[in-house]
This record gives sequence, structure tokens and C-alpha cells, in this order.
Amino acid sequence: MFKNKVAIVTGAGQGIGLEICRQLASQGTSVILNDVEESLALEGADKIKKEKGNCIPFPGDASDANFIQHMVDKAVSEFGKLDIAIANAGITLFGDFFDYKPDDFYQVLKVNLGGSFFLAQAAARQMKLQGNGGKILFTSSVTGHQAHKNLAAYSMTKAGVEMLAKNLVIELSSYKICVNAIAPGATLTERTMLDPTYKDTWDNLTPTGRTSTVTDIAQVAMFLVSPQSDQITGQTIVIDGGWSSISPSPF
Repeated sequence: MFKNKVAIVTGAGQGIGLEICRQLASQGTSVILNDVEESLALEGADKIKKEKGNCIPFPGDASDANFIQHMVDKAVSEFGKLDIAIANAGITLFGDFFDYKPDDFYQVLKVNLGGSFFLAQAAARQMKLQGNGGKILFTSSVTGHQAHKNLAAYSMTKAGVEMLAKNLVIELSSYKICVNAIAPGATLTERTMLDPTYKDTWDNLTPTGRTSTVTDIAQVAMFLVSPQSDQITGQTIVIDGGWSSISPSPF
């Protein structure tokens, strides 16, 4: 199903992005692994290579349109095509609404919205040129559905990428390009586990009784970029163990 496919995944040096890359590579996809931190990109790609996967690290700023085009060009020059683009890179800058700084606001917009928009644009251009369709996936968040304290700017961007997925149905369906989003809830990653109370807190708040893992999220991503989802486009799948249905606050 994924054999001989070519994918770009941004923000993939660790966490959800890395697990998506691992699963893609394990099933025969050649992967361009991006992360803004060079060390994470190199380490992530090395892990996948040790598992016999085909993966090229491509560190850099996934919010920069010129850099994004370089990634697409690299995929084509190295592997001859691009089949899958996953805009996973994102930043979370917490802050009280009354004191939120303009620099923080525009940085969140640039990475979360700009990076998603311009990766979709560059990937879709290449997919249109190839004429065989493709899959584009955005990473949203449950905070794009439910209010969360100190995340006004972040939540706005995540709701925005879901609307982008919906709007691109008009633009891309005639080229057999499907565009969807995933909206993870609380997930155990290297970053979230820096808080020693995170797992217990979210285990107790999640209706299924456990916090999501990166594997939980990656499995849904894999479905949405597979041929099994060819009739699904413009949609967002929430992966949160039911939290957003009742939305108990951790605060």
C-alpha cells in the first residue's frame, strides 16, 4: 500500500511526526524527514535507517516558503516524485490573552498556518504536475474544537488548518488530491512528558482511561494518507480518547 511512495513530513524529529515517518518507512515509503532542529532531524533519520527504512534528514524552517519548495525539489530529485505531504510542524506559545505579545502571535501564525498552507501549495503543484493524485495531511489539535486556557492564538491556528483542509477540496479534488487533518488530544511525547504530572492528569481526564500515544495518532495519519481513504477529503479526525466530548479542564 505504501511501497515505493514518497513522503515529506515536517516537524518530525521526535514525537508524533517521527512515529509517522517510522511507520511510513517501515512499509516501503521513502521519507524526507524535516525538523527545525538539525540534531533532531539527523537523529530521527538515523533511527529510521537503523530500522532499514529509507529516510533523508532535511533540517530547516518549515514555515519558510522557499525552504518548503527546496524540500519538494529534494523529494523529486532524490526519489522522482512526491505522493504524500504531512504538515506536522507547529509551535505552542502559551500566554494570557491580555498580555500576549505580537511577536509571539505572528510566530505562531507563521509556523502553524503559513507552514501548512505553503507545504500544501508546493506539494499540490508537484502532484498536479505528476497527474497521479496524492495525499496532504495537516496536524490540528483538539484545541481547535474546544477552548483551552492561555492558547487563544494557537487554538485559532488549529481551527484554521482544519478550514484549510475543507477549502482545498474545491481546489484539489479534480486532481485526485485528498486533503485532511488530524486533531490529537493529550499525547505522550518527549515534550509533554517533561511534566511529571502529565500522564496521570490526562489519564484521569480522558474517558477511555488513558492518554494517547504517538502510535495512536500515527495510525490514524497512516489511514488518511493511504489508498483506503481515497473517498475521504476535507475532513478532520479527532484522536483524544473522547476528551472533547466532555472537555474536563486540567486547570
